[in-house]
Amino acid sequence: MAESWDASFDPGSQSDESYQLDRTHIEPIYDAFVCPLTKQVMRDPVTLENGQTFEREAIERWFKECKESGRKLVCPLTQKELKSTDLNPSMALRNTIEEWTTRNDAAQLDIARRTLSQGNPEHDILQALKYIQHICQKSRSNKHVVRTTGLISMIVDMLKSSSRRVRCKTLETLRIVAEEDSDNKEVMAEGDTVRSIVKFLSHEQSKEREEAVSLLYELSKSEVLCEKIGSVNGAILLLVGMTSSNSENVPTVEKADRTLENLEKCEKNVLQMAENGRLQPLLTRILEGPPETKLSMAAFLGELVLGNDVKLHVAKTVGSSLVNIMRSGNVQSREAGLKALNQISSCEASAKVLIEAGILPPLVKDLFAVGANQLPMRLKEVSATVLANIVSSGYDFDSIPLGPVHQTLVSEDIIHNLLHLISNTGPSIECKLLQVLVGLTNSPTTVLNVVAAIKSSGATISLIQFIEASQKELRLASLKLLKNLSPNMGQELADALRGTAGQLGTLIKVISENNGITEEQSAAIGLLADLPERDLGLTRQLLDESAFELVISRVFSIRHGSTRGSRFVTPFLEGLVQVLARLTFVLADEPKALALAREHNLAALFTDLLQSNGLDKVQMVSAMALENLSEESKRLTVLPELPKPGFCASIFPCFSKPSVTTGLCPLHHGTCSMKETFCLLEGKAVGKLVACLDHTNEKVVEAALAALCTLLDDDVDIEQGVTVLCEMEGIKPILEVLREKRTEILRQRAVWAVERILRNEEIAYEISGDPNVSTALVDSFQHGDYRTRQIAERALKHVDKIPNFSGIFQKIG
Repeated sequence: MAESWDASFDPGSQSDESYQLDRTHIEPIYDAFVCPLTKQVMRDPVTLENGQTFEREAIERWFKECKESGRKLVCPLTQKELKSTDLNPSMALRNTIEEWTTRNDAAQLDIARRTLSQGNPEHDILQALKYIQHICQKSRSNKHVVRTTGLISMIVDMLKSSSRRVRCKTLETLRIVAEEDSDNKEVMAEGDTVRSIVKFLSHEQSKEREEAVSLLYELSKSEVLCEKIGSVNGAILLLVGMTSSNSENVPTVEKADRTLENLEKCEKNVLQMAENGRLQPLLTRILEGPPETKLSMAAFLGELVLGNDVKLHVAKTVGSSLVNIMRSGNVQSREAGLKALNQISSCEASAKVLIEAGILPPLVKDLFAVGANQLPMRLKEVSATVLANIVSSGYDFDSIPLGPVHQTLVSEDIIHNLLHLISNTGPSIECKLLQVLVGLTNSPTTVLNVVAAIKSSGATISLIQFIEASQKELRLASLKLLKNLSPNMGQELADALRGTAGQLGTLIKVISENNGITEEQSAAIGLLADLPERDLGLTRQLLDESAFELVISRVFSIRHGSTRGSRFVTPFLEGLVQVLARLTFVLADEPKALALAREHNLAALFTDLLQSNGLDKVQMVSAMALENLSEESKRLTVLPELPKPGFCASIFPCFSKPSVTTGLCPLHHGTCSMKETFCLLEGKAVGKLVACLDHTNEKVVEAALAALCTLLDDDVDIEQGVTVLCEMEGIKPILEVLREKRTEILRQRAVWAVERILRNEEIAYEISGDPNVSTALVDSFQHGDYRTRQIAERALKHVDKIPNFSGIFQKIG
């Protein structure tokens, strides 16, 4: 008896190792068993006409080579010519070889078993594992032997080895043992084998991961193993991660992907894949599965948290199917469809896809339905949420018919129905329906329809009452809606706020909260800011509520950086400045407003705010406020009391000397200050207003120019006003505004200012040489309105008098 491995197995082929395993006595290999061509033990021996025996496959290949090369047909062993290629099976020899192989394999498997069980050195274990691979690849019946002799569990134990090479070889061996053998796969499903294999997916060594994926792919071909693999915590997550990894090699990624495809046979695995970002299997079942599967998949989709790009993909893939599920009469199906649509509709792009898929008609129908087929209130809330998501997409809802009578979402009766629901449901639905109206009023194309419907329904008071709601989200939705409505129904809202108890105080309380700047505060101040600024009654009520002191405090807080920043700081500050500017519209009628403006030196504050670079609205409103304040300067300036003339002077005026009072404002000829009379000269505001004339925003330029024009009014010393503009280098910017003709309002104001400036003969002389100014004035004369043409004509007369332009500004200075 020889002591060796099977001759067909090469134990040294794996490495440079020059060792051999412990040997045991096995039957020798007889020469008759070996094919002369392959030098391997034959499995299908056949005999030629001359009695020589070969492996069938080998001799057939020999005959083919002879024929293709044109050689004579000879026996490869004797080299004598053959008359026939007939092959006679040698059944006796084949049976003998099979019996020998069975005995020999059993003996060699016993070697492997003892090697694996005795804690042998690494190289011995590797050789044993390699032999098991060899013997399993040689015959499927050997896999049965491996299973029945308990070798599988012994191989699995090798996964615990401290040797990385042993672990890799063990994973490879298990894959070969499991290939095309469902019984062996089932044995591997027992115990923690699958869990142990899955752990290798997270190993740093790529070779172990590759072998583990290959093994799991093989095991996943069994439905029993599919559920087992999916039940291992983290298995699907790791596989999904590998399919999207750029660090894995391509074959490993492909194996992981094919493994997941096999695991899709189990519905639980499909849900896990969706949770971990592999949504396509779930979407495919929504599209192609039976009704109960579609329902369960849609319901699960409604529970997932998805990114916006994924929501768009889902909407494109199954949006129409989900809408159809929502249309069905079964409440359970409608719930599943609604919840899934709620999940994917919260992205603007996906909402537009759903609109095109026809979501609006059934959604609105469900929301307004009454009677036996109506949705439960909890699902109406979901419907309202989906509708709010859809509306926030900014789609043109005036063009989408909701039914056969050509109604749209902004038709008067639809808005009336929404308002009715708002008044007759709970806070949660009220909030969502208010958000629907917020979305509709965000669009300039639909806001007027909503305004008209609210006015016709008399719902203004009802909407304002939500300002006092205890639920913050409901309060916020109502404030955002009222803010959107205020530019188009500001007076109605102002009347309602003045006529109701508590709402105005609630707004002020919201603004006063000092825990950062919230969206609710931004909406509240925005609502107040858009109300008619000349509504004296509202301003007085705000004064009584000490609202302006609060506003001033918040402005200073933001300006000095003591308020925590957020994305709502800018709109909040803009609203604060607008509300504060209300005071400047009622100074002549309300002593409290005048006193407050003086006490807090509002002229100086608005002057500082002119330098709020990047905050166009703040700059514009500040310039408007300074215009109003400057208009009041004429009234507030304290004129000096001249001494009464003496007796002689009264009889003989030629003996009297005119009195001279020093320190007076050159513009108003009285005692001025920024704090008390709001004089722009005293407050150094002129230079900052001139700087705003170069602003890119036309609205800021319009407001700044209007404020500067108060220096040229009939009620002030125009010549001194021109002098001040010269000193502040304001003439050229005003001429530039005239030349640019950016807006009609700017042209009108610039023509008015230039005409007054040109009354100064020296300046008129200098400007007469500038053809651009003359061209701009001619253009205004030809294309302006009646008043502008008249003023332009006067200005042209001033220019025509004097021809030159040089050095005048220095002379005036």
